[in-house]
Amino acid sequence: MEFIALMQRTIWPVFLLLFVATIDCALAKPRARDLGIPFGGRPGPLNAITDVAGVAVGHTTIISGHGPLITGKGPVRTGVTAILPLGEKTLHTPVPAGAFSFNGNGEMTGIAWVEESGFLEGPVMITNTHNIGSVHQAVISWRVQQAGPDNTGFWWSLPVVAETWDGYLNDINGFHVKADHVYRALENAATGPVPEGNVGGGTGMICYGFKGGIGTSSRILQAGHDAYTVGVLAQANFGSRRQLMVTGVPVGIELQENIADTEAAGEPVGRTGSIIIVIATDAPLLPHQLKRLARRASLGMARTGGTSGNGSGDLFIAFSTAVPKASDSPSISSLQMLNNDSLNPIFEATVQATEEAIINALVAAESMTGRDEHHAAAIPHDRLREVMRKYNRLSQQHHK
Repeated sequence: MEFIALMQRTIWPVFLLLFVATIDCALAKPRARDLGIPFGGRPGPLNAITDVAGVAVGHTTIISGHGPLITGKGPVRTGVTAILPLGEKTLHTPVPAGAFSFNGNGEMTGIAWVEESGFLEGPVMITNTHNIGSVHQAVISWRVQQAGPDNTGFWWSLPVVAETWDGYLNDINGFHVKADHVYRALENAATGPVPEGNVGGGTGMICYGFKGGIGTSSRILQAGHDAYTVGVLAQANFGSRRQLMVTGVPVGIELQENIADTEAAGEPVGRTGSIIIVIATDAPLLPHQLKRLARRASLGMARTGGTSGNGSGDLFIAFSTAVPKASDSPSISSLQMLNNDSLNPIFEATVQATEEAIINALVAAESMTGRDEHHAAAIPHDRLREVMRKYNRLSQQHHK
């Protein structure tokens, strides 16, 4: 608690200013729809995972150094992202959840207990592959600090921490994500607009041979007699350039210039990277239904061209905020759920939001040069619009 008080008195105001500036910058960046790319479904007001009430997202971005790689010193192009299902209430309130491994050459800690218990207990953290351990330990430390001097209520914890590999741009073996970076992402987590692209865990990621990173999207839908929201956040670090499809258009085949050569940097030949997808909804769903929802993220990924190669870590988790008191009862809990016949609109919304979140990650990402002068070019917005126009796939107001 002393650490948190110190943060609030000294460093916190500076971090707050930087965070607000980051949000302003994110708002100024065009997103896929701003370029005229048409997607199905109706997005929420923010078109972000935070359209699901209570969900908060925080990033810590670590960028320093340039030139030749010196392990332990840099250059550093990495970070950590925190998703809190219920904002400040996340610490004390498990939510129903389900997870799915589309391809398992990756890591998402804690999901054995999610699958066993049916609940997500705490935040979802996303970082780079070799910092899983430090982030895992830091989340436990942070939870203990929130509990007070006697640690009441936090004597046991199995955090959910997921990863993708950023070693093409980042000094990944330097282990640069430290406890204070994790604390910062958790403390700064907020509702509202979500910064995308080269931020947080997505800082050093590559997607379809372009600069990748964090992307998000949402859908509002009607299921049964009620309206619900589905929100998706993706850390996109997968795919070969030739595979990239944008709303059915073979953009990757058309844009063959400036492909990031990750294989030359030591990534195994044929590896197609990884993606972490987090799905939130306010629909009342039970854990087995949320696992079904997590599976549908695979279809959204496929719509962008992803095929989930043998070396890919494609791990997805879905949670519902609709029944936050489900685990409070000492004996019997009463839970509401949508019947299975009402799930189709939620499945469709998940597929649509996943597809758009991935493309938003590409559009928001900016070109980056990292270790050993390795370069990842951003997808060129003008060329993207040119290709979409060629296939008559720009929305009408952007067609000129």
